[in-house]
Amino acid sequence: MTELTLVFDRELIRRYDRQGPRYTSYPTAVQFNDGYAVSHYYKHAHGTNEEQKPAPLSLYFHIPFCATVCFYCACNKVVTKNQAHTVRYLDCLSLEIEKQGGLFDKSRKVEQLHWGGGTPTFLNQQQMGRLMEETRRHFHLIDDGEYSIEIDPRTVDPERIVFLRDLGFNRLSLGVQDFDPTVQQAVNRIQSEEQTLGIIDAARGAGFKSVSLDLIYGLPFQSVDSFDKTLNRVIDASPDRISVFNYAHLPHLFKTQRQIDESALPLPEEKLRIFRHAIERLSDAGYVYIGMDHFAKPFDELAVAQREGKLSRNFQGYATHGDCDIVGMGVSAIGRVGNSYSQNERDLEQYQKRMENGDLAVFRGVELTWDDVLRRDVINQLICHFELQIQSYETRYGIDFWEYFAAETVQLSKMQGDGLLAVERGSLRVLPAGRLLIRNICMVFDFYLNSQDDDKVRFSKVI
Repeated sequence: MTELTLVFDRELIRRYDRQGPRYTSYPTAVQFNDGYAVSHYYKHAHGTNEEQKPAPLSLYFHIPFCATVCFYCACNKVVTKNQAHTVRYLDCLSLEIEKQGGLFDKSRKVEQLHWGGGTPTFLNQQQMGRLMEETRRHFHLIDDGEYSIEIDPRTVDPERIVFLRDLGFNRLSLGVQDFDPTVQQAVNRIQSEEQTLGIIDAARGAGFKSVSLDLIYGLPFQSVDSFDKTLNRVIDASPDRISVFNYAHLPHLFKTQRQIDESALPLPEEKLRIFRHAIERLSDAGYVYIGMDHFAKPFDELAVAQREGKLSRNFQGYATHGDCDIVGMGVSAIGRVGNSYSQNERDLEQYQKRMENGDLAVFRGVELTWDDVLRRDVINQLICHFELQIQSYETRYGIDFWEYFAAETVQLSKMQGDGLLAVERGSLRVLPAGRLLIRNICMVFDFYLNSQDDDKVRFSKVI
């Protein structure tokens, strides 16, 4: 695939800037239901073992604890400074690791592992060592796997970075959001440049393969000029990957966001300018636009996977191991096993009680229909590669593509007229003006979104 180019059409963005899913799954979590029980999960897990060539595994662990709350955060978290709160949780997580490990053949390699949160580095070294030891006991971790951890630079020092590398992690993701002190104060995340840059240097010295930084645009008191200063420092630090997330202000869903002064948020026009400036600065600095909010250096594995047509998308964003079954562990964790999605209890106490009662803590999910699998394939291909080869879908699924998606052609024709996409010689190709609006194009193929418009209030705006 050739390198992607972008066109920032302000009028088109205004017209299409509506609420919609980020498509880390399809169907999205809105469609998960409590009719999906633990028995369904067991059925799908055992079924994947019986496939002719069982998929490798990806493990996700949710560590919900944070010492302080960031007001913008929409993650499932427990805010506490008391380390004792982690003891019971880790006991329950150990039970879950053992039970989940027993469901999958030991021959199935773990190609990916990720600790997210919350703040995984809230745990002390002894606890982290125990968690990794339990994982290795019950799953087949490999030496060359992609093992990543999210860290808060305020909770680690260079010595601890070396410990994480020795533990088996080879990728780090650091939350930065913005270096501006006024912005940091407004969102209750005081984090110095020295802390962040020092951890990046330590990670490189310890031999980490990749370092990723997360930024957020649309936070209180941000402007093009202020965010440009953060971009200067980030570009100088030269991380392998950079994410520039859109702050979704949804205080009706996330209580901590109610502590943000709405009058200090940048106006929509300024927010667009910030995002456009970030795209231009990162592109000029040599980063490749992967899609939506992700950028990577040209030889990073994400960029290589996209060029080779192997990029995928899951609950952690863009990924390079799309063929893995994902085993989610911990409170609120989501997994994808076989043709099903499942989620653990979102309440910490409920999760712990269920694990202590001797079963898994799955409380909802969804089993995919044949139509879901087809639409998931289409959406994943669009959001990762910006192009569909129609013949491949007709061969793979035994359909006449345009006849099957006849209802969708009305919206696609309008988008073609607006210059977002082109249908030509048996392909659907997203044009440069449509790449920033890829979520809108994917939404055309979302059966549930188009039949239940009232659910849109649950999603953020696309830009």
